[in-house]
Amino acid sequence: MPFRTLISTELLASHLAEPEYVLVDCRFRLDDTSWGEEAYRAAHIPGAAYAHIDRDLSGVKNGRNGRHPLPDSRVLAGTFGRLGVTAGAQVVAYDQDGGMFASRLWWLLRWMGHEAAAVLDGGFTKWTAEGRPTTGGVETRASVPFTGTPRRALIADARAVAAAANSGAPLLLDARAPERYRGEVEALDPVAGHIPGARNYFYEGNLGEHRTFRPTEELRERLRGALREYEPDNVICYCGSGVTACHNLLALEHVGLTGAKLYPGSWSEWCADERNPIETGG
Repeated sequence: MPFRTLISTELLASHLAEPEYVLVDCRFRLDDTSWGEEAYRAAHIPGAAYAHIDRDLSGVKNGRNGRHPLPDSRVLAGTFGRLGVTAGAQVVAYDQDGGMFASRLWWLLRWMGHEAAAVLDGGFTKWTAEGRPTTGGVETRASVPFTGTPRRALIADARAVAAAANSGAPLLLDARAPERYRGEVEALDPVAGHIPGARNYFYEGNLGEHRTFRPTEELRERLRGALREYEPDNVICYCGSGVTACHNLLALEHVGLTGAKLYPGSWSEWCADERNPIETGG
């Protein structure tokens, strides 16, 4: 049975030698974009290739489509093929700990129709804390043909978001930190605030004190509380640039609240258009 949301370090260790397991290291820092690749070269889980958030998991920026726009689907298919993702592959993505960046790869695979993808719960930090094996250098897999097409039902564009902002449905769920949502601070984008009508649910709320996902029932209760009267298929998730919103989508899927969409351009696309209205405060 494939893993489709999360996989534990214990379970990954038991499958590590199996050829159908495709590991991808997604470690990254927004304030130091070379850090993850350097950390990967120093030490990574054996068999893992590296995927860079900017180069591999984002498209070309034009100044108005956000900081991490969706890649062209044909280019992304080539990236997945280079990483060794075939139809029968079980992909395991990991990052430094909580899954912020690994969830982006998880969502992109689902968007392209590949369901057997999971995020390593606790990431590289938990793996190494348990004394599990690592290796250095750069590893690659033999390129394979990846076949998949974008599932347009998984995304919402700026027009759909504008309609939601005007009508109050679907629910717009903002994954950023509360102070960014309220417009009190903004270090990444030129304008502070949030999309009108959006509700804030900080993605970090999905994690416990050891930066692993909360127990399923507890997590479901928290997410159900955030959605309140909305069903998950009537929810659009966004964040600053379409990365941490994927963490909320992963959490929703993990607890069985399925059907929410991603606004890929997120706040960085929305605030780049001066015609779009902005709200501040809570």
